[in-house]
Amino acid sequence: MVKITPVILSGGSGTRLWPLSRAALPKQLLALNSDRSMLCETALRFNNDDFSAPIIICNESHRFIVSEQMRNIDITPHSLILEPIGRNTAPAAALAALKLMEECGNQLMLLLPSDHVINDVVGFQQSIALGAQAARNGTLITFGIKPETPETGYGYIRKSSQMPQTEGCFSVESFIEKPNLETAQYYIDTGEYLWNSGMFLFNVSDYIEELERYSPEILYGCRAALAGQSHDLDFLRLDAKAFEQVPSDSIDYAVMEHTKKAGVIPLDVGWNDVGAWSALWELGEKDSFGNVAIGDVVNTDTTGSYLRSEGPLIATIGLTDIVVVATQDVVMVSPKDRVQDVKLIVEKLHQEKRTEIDAHVRVYRPWGWYQSVESGAGFQVKNIQVNPGARLSLQSHKHRSEHWVVVEGEALVTRGDDVVTLQSNQSIYIPQGTVHRLENTTQTPIRIIEIQTGSYLGEDDITRYDDSYGRSILN
Repeated sequence: MVKITPVILSGGSGTRLWPLSRAALPKQLLALNSDRSMLCETALRFNNDDFSAPIIICNESHRFIVSEQMRNIDITPHSLILEPIGRNTAPAAALAALKLMEECGNQLMLLLPSDHVINDVVGFQQSIALGAQAARNGTLITFGIKPETPETGYGYIRKSSQMPQTEGCFSVESFIEKPNLETAQYYIDTGEYLWNSGMFLFNVSDYIEELERYSPEILYGCRAALAGQSHDLDFLRLDAKAFEQVPSDSIDYAVMEHTKKAGVIPLDVGWNDVGAWSALWELGEKDSFGNVAIGDVVNTDTTGSYLRSEGPLIATIGLTDIVVVATQDVVMVSPKDRVQDVKLIVEKLHQEKRTEIDAHVRVYRPWGWYQSVESGAGFQVKNIQVNPGARLSLQSHKHRSEHWVVVEGEALVTRGDDVVTLQSNQSIYIPQGTVHRLENTTQTPIRIIEIQTGSYLGEDDITRYDDSYGRSILN
């Protein structure tokens, strides 16, 4: 039997889970509900003999984090497709379908967001097997979640009669936009409506055919973007100019609302799209007072609250139904029933050009990470970790000098024509304009303290002469 190929969409920014989720490290790349990232949890659901290696579609700036996370769980993707710009789910599905048709022929493709929680994985896989029967016969399957509450934040699917010869699969009457509370309650009462999960299963040929019928400009644009593709390490890069011309549209609008081939399978598998901090409170392990406390937290007379620290101590007194999330540089506080409005804070910070919406204090790079410790007029101090076997680019800086102090491990340093090995508690000075490189040739991480001094200390003051990760010499 031909296996199903999971196509995992990892391009969202997760602004409603700010300040933990940020542009440089969005929610799907974070360990929010387990000790693994949501992307890893998604990929592992299909790491068995019924499924082929996944295709992952992600933002270009996240490529190294995605690749490293897959390596850590021993999954080698079929393809890692980099989007130079977000174009919503219909083009993403088209890219995967065209790629699979070209390389593997017609087969089933399972399209999935990377940031959903599913507690009953066995039940979900059974529903996928059921959907595969209908999909092989030409039906474009979507999965609808049996609603528990009158949610106004979800789209709905109205199911119709059961499809012939496929028990548990129904024809789709209509797709419905997010309703108001009264309408949502009506949907719940009738029993005919399901939440739209954003998960789909179909033959790649059927999707391509329906996309050509209803949104041909998306299909043609994606073909052009793939025609100009290039390979960079393990990544597939699209023709950026061609992809920028592709209309941005969801698979619902582009295909599913128009096709006569739509079918829906109701799911009751403990699904949650983790769309806000309140969802993590619902999923979390609660104490006897209904609190979820993660990290360094002390609370007194606090009930029904979500308290999470990624850095400093959180201490609360007398709170009820409150969310408090602390990172190294931000503390966010909100009533639990207002957490959907976190996106309004993000919008305001964007207008003010605040950097807190883009990156954490700790910034991840393909070789490891760095974290700013202190900065002032003409100086900056960073804590840097270089992973085993990794190395920074061969580079120089026009406006700054650097002092490196090794605090853990053994560092191999290139400075001009010299190559030296530094042990813990040894240091080196890199003069302004000197070509240099930091490497870790050992099997354990190295940590250094970097002190920068100069007239300009921005990350863009770098000229690369050689790079192991395919980055531009001017970036």
